[in-house]
Amino acid sequence: MIADDESPRLAALVGQKVVLDLSSPYVCLGTLIGGDATYFELADADLHDLRDSRATREIYVYDSARLGIRRNRARVLIKRSEVVAVTRFADILES
Repeated sequence: MIADDESPRLAALVGQKVVLDLSSPYVCLGTLIGGDATYFELADADLHDLRDSRATREIYVYDSARLGIRRNRARVLIKRSEVVAVTRFADILES
């Protein structure tokens, strides 16, 4: 569950697959299961270091939308201060 004082838009994403774009060279994909003032919590997540592949952030996310999330974490906490965007997985556009 997201904290009670959160945006209804964010609360509507709980239980859905999302992409968290981070300010660092990481991207996290998974099911948003909750959060608090400090962290977002995702389940069945893929925390991916973009330095480990040749793909850009956009290509990695697009490929994951086409092929599925490559789960490498059962649960992960992501610091909210590192998140620059939250996108519903279903809203990833084909290019």
